[in-house]
Amino acid sequence: MTELRVLGVDACKDGWVAIELHDGSFAGAHIAANLPALLAEREDVDVVGLDMPLGLAEAGWRQADVAAAAALGAARSTVFRVPPRPVWLEEEYESAVKRCREITGLGFSKQAWALRAKLLEANAYRDRDRRRVYEVHPEVSFRGIARGLPLASKKTWQGQMQRRDLLLGIGIAVPGDLGEAGRAGPDDVLDAAAAAWSAHRIATGHAISYPDPPEEHAAGGTIAIWC
Repeated sequence: MTELRVLGVDACKDGWVAIELHDGSFAGAHIAANLPALLAEREDVDVVGLDMPLGLAEAGWRQADVAAAAALGAARSTVFRVPPRPVWLEEEYESAVKRCREITGLGFSKQAWALRAKLLEANAYRDRDRRRVYEVHPEVSFRGIARGLPLASKKTWQGQMQRRDLLLGIGIAVPGDLGEAGRAGPDDVLDAAAAAWSAHRIATGHAISYPDPPEEHAAGGTIAIWC
């Protein structure tokens, strides 16, 4: 029987960190400065769950973010609204906010703008590999694993231990020694593992999407956060 291989990927300070699962169990951790370098040696991976907005609306806000935030309830602030495509083509935050207000009537946060380089990189990569790359959101994934129970912030010790225990409970045992990938922050590693869980659900046909069905967009394809 063919082994099912998936990858969960999260942005980190050194680029991107990934957790690999084989048949749902931990099989390795990887880190690279960019997505092509990270994924070039992993062509045998069936599904890649990527924690980054994939697919940008031409105007207005993405329904994926609205639906995922609603599902998270009190933790809805962990999902930020993704401005439409023209906003991300601006070079500076101030001009991007101005463009966003022109299109949507609202601005957006500097925290979201800080993701611009990786967001554009991720979308460029996904456009070349639509068959296996899916957008996921770790907090949505952890909510699914926890069956809706509230969790402490992932920046706290309690929150990180809760998330590690949740992963252990579903058979994803991330070891203490991850080699080079251990340079990534603990919250990034945990997020990558949760993304891998969602990738496994996608590969096995058990994932759900926010929204359901996924939103069609003018540039082709769909926009959805998968869990």
